[in-house]
Amino acid sequence: MNTVKKVIRGAKIINEGKVFLGDVVIVDDTIHEIKEQSLNNNYSDFEIIDAKGLYLIPGVIDDQVHFRDPGITYKGDIYSESRAAVAGGITSFMDMPNTIPNCLTQEILQNKYDHASTLSIANYSFYMGASNDNLSEVVKTNPKNVCGIKIFMGSSTGNMLVDNNDTLEGIFSNAPILVAVHCEDEETIKRNTTEYYEKYGDSISTNLHPEIRSSEACYLSSSKAVSLAKKHGTRLHVLHLTTAKEMELFSNDIPLSEKKITAEACIHHLWFSDKDYDKKGNFIKWNPAIKSESDREALIDALHSDKIDVIATDHAPHSLEEKQRPYFKAPSGGPMVQHALPAMLEMYHNGVFTLEKIVEKMCHNPSIIFNIEKRGFIRKGYKADLTLLDLNNPHTVTKSNILYKCGWSPMEGQTFKSKIKATFVNGNKVYDNGVFNDEKLGERLTFNR
Repeated sequence: MNTVKKVIRGAKIINEGKVFLGDVVIVDDTIHEIKEQSLNNNYSDFEIIDAKGLYLIPGVIDDQVHFRDPGITYKGDIYSESRAAVAGGITSFMDMPNTIPNCLTQEILQNKYDHASTLSIANYSFYMGASNDNLSEVVKTNPKNVCGIKIFMGSSTGNMLVDNNDTLEGIFSNAPILVAVHCEDEETIKRNTTEYYEKYGDSISTNLHPEIRSSEACYLSSSKAVSLAKKHGTRLHVLHLTTAKEMELFSNDIPLSEKKITAEACIHHLWFSDKDYDKKGNFIKWNPAIKSESDREALIDALHSDKIDVIATDHAPHSLEEKQRPYFKAPSGGPMVQHALPAMLEMYHNGVFTLEKIVEKMCHNPSIIFNIEKRGFIRKGYKADLTLLDLNNPHTVTKSNILYKCGWSPMEGQTFKSKIKATFVNGNKVYDNGVFNDEKLGERLTFNR
């Protein structure tokens, strides 16, 4: 087979806390060389990709998506949502187990991987799911080629709520790999739901979503998860944090590579607050709920102080019809992979985050937390997962340019100053200014464990 050689030339490279001008040389699927200040280099037998005026970052690694495949593919599927992901600069994703069937056995998990290998444009990994009665399957999970175990310690789909204390103790004490948790206390939510339904019935406003799925519910559950992890020495990753109070549960006093307990924030909780419900309604109804402006600011502060380690999407599409139902009948979740990085770059333009911090939280840190093999950094010998950015190319999110299968976005009407110019997955340019090349598919992620 012929060797494929290309060079991304003259980019402003953002990597490991530095921004510098240089070239990235790619041979087949691997970064061969990084040359600083090297605009005069001769690449006579290389495909030249002119990146003058553009920024180059490692491909974004999204540690939390719901691509709805198998079983709920009218909302999204691995092919459609991985296309949207690479268009948003995401080169690897980790998909959740609340599909149909729920991913609760090793056989179902393997079927999901086999399916993805024929469809996914991005690199992929799938969480093994936990339930109240599948511990024997959970402990069989292979640390080398599965990203983690997912526990819904709160709201869930199907048979995936884990609320049995003996089961939780069993998973936390026996899990062979990282345990990722959705933390909301189910009893608190049930009590609040009953109270608010009796008061308002079906005429209830989405504005009350953060009252029903309250800060109290979040803290009760996340503090329990952290307590269990400390008791058993579990490698714990707490997903989509939403409250200021929860920040006291996490530390920043040791390097990330040494942390046993890590934390994540999601784009929608950094972008929206409860004042946006009036305009957006169910389109920003997520679990856990988007909460107050002070909570949003606390999340941003925690990202700066490194109490929160990762920024993800929790991409979770539903059909337009489902989202237009009354509050109690409308499902929670929304699509985000196409617009997550543009939203973060907008926050850079607004002085909220530096480019280096965005790359740290979206590219480097997921790789460190999950021990991903040779991805997440622009380093010699690493896989050439790369994203080219144009920071001065405004575009507005409209129905006509949304790539999600569900056909809508909570970002509709938003003008972003930055645009994803091109995305490379394993050295292949899979996305180039609106044009896709899906001849070569993504790879299954592997882990140094």
